[in-house]
Amino acid sequence: MLIYKHDEDVKALFEAFERRTLTKADWTHAAHLTVALFYCLNYPFGTARNLMRDGIHWLNDAHGTPNTQTSGYHETLTCFWMTIVKDFLAARESERSLAVLANELTVSVGDPQLPLKFYSRELLFSVGARKEYVAPDLISDL
Repeated sequence: MLIYKHDEDVKALFEAFERRTLTKADWTHAAHLTVALFYCLNYPFGTARNLMRDGIHWLNDAHGTPNTQTSGYHETLTCFWMTIVKDFLAARESERSLAVLANELTVSVGDPQLPLKFYSRELLFSVGARKEYVAPDLISDL
């Protein structure tokens, strides 16, 4: 599955995210992963995670999506996916273009159901897990 043909496609998505002009329809799971990839490639992990967290909050605000106990930003999911992206990059030894990396990421670990291999549905979708990071309760090796 080829989502991005050129590095410029990835950069344009990232820039739209940062400017808060990315449409709600374009803020897909693949887009989340691609923005996370861009941050992880360009910043230390802690900084990348914080930038992603802030950016999601701000984009949700721009879209009119409330960040509450039941909607909008989800801390555990954000931390989970940022770790998946970081681990994906750590396993890549050779230089690859942004487009190739983004496409590989989406294909290899982009299943939106992946967190449910690590978390029970009850824990993952709890108010506490949305508000603060919680460790997986099914498989602890992230």
